[in-house]
Amino acid sequence: MPAAIPTTTFTWAIANLERETADGFVFTAHYTVNANDGTYSSGAYGSVGFQRPDNLIPFADLTEAEVIDWVKEALGGADKIAEIEAALQSQIDEQRAPTKAAGVPW
Repeated sequence: MPAAIPTTTFTWAIANLERETADGFVFTAHYTVNANDGTYSSGAYGSVGFQRPDNLIPFADLTEAEVIDWVKEALGGADKIAEIEAALQSQIDEQRAPTKAAGVPW
């Protein structure tokens, strides 16, 4: 019986926020996405900008989960999230079963 393929866990996080000091408006979020199946891992880093909302949430009241939701929405929602995670999964699959190699035969 073949071994089960491990499940990959995707972890989204906020690496940094850029804001206006006058009112705390966050105009850019820098994010990471890490994929890990327990043996292999892959990751991505990106940044997204935001338009000023009608109602600002005080900077001190922001949560990482809330900003991650903003990032995912700014990226394009579920389809884009699935595309990013699929690309990371492909990198892990390549690590698990490489399709290319380098070297010399001697």
